Amino acid sequence: MTEPRRHVLTGAPGAGKTTLIEALRRRGHLVVREAATDVIAARQAQGSAEPWREADFVDAVARLQRQRRSAADARGAVQIHDRSPLCTLALARHLGRPVGPYLAAELDRITRQGIYRGLVFLIAPLGFVTRTAARQIDYAESLAFAQVHQRVYEAYGHRLIDVPAGPVRERVALIEQHLRS
Repeated sequence: MTEPRRHVLTGAPGAGKTTLIEALRRRGHLVVREAATDVIAARQAQGSAEPWREADFVDAVARLQRQRRSAADARGAVQIHDRSPLCTLALARHLGRPVGPYLAAELDRITRQGIYRGLVFLIAPLGFVTRTAARQIDYAESLAFAQVHQRVYEAYGHRLIDVPAGPVRERVALIEQHLRS
């Protein structure tokens, strides 16, 4: 089997990553959904009002990311991931949380094995944030969080491709242009 080419979309909460991932999926790309939102939703359904405050939250996100990546590896050679463990590291830093043992091991593994492509798509903010049960962040905080993501990816040697705010079709076309090259 050919080694998968894993691409990452990252950026500010509410920047439209999920919309882009869905548009790319409809265009036939193999996409891997973001994990943190699903961990939050599952824990909220179990009665936890703010799961991101739980001690094992960051590791739970990293664990689900790895499960989804492994499942995607069995399905296709080119993958587009809505976030990666480096985003989870950014999340830990933003929340002021320590990096747990699972995330630490995962960061070491993805770095050693070069799991993700060096080119990462940085999705620019849309100019607002829509709050949801999982996204309890205002626009200013989302911009600060996006800067943490940018610094983390740069520190790990990734090159960021800016995907500016704009119509979905234009953003998707820019991403696809880079996927082909």
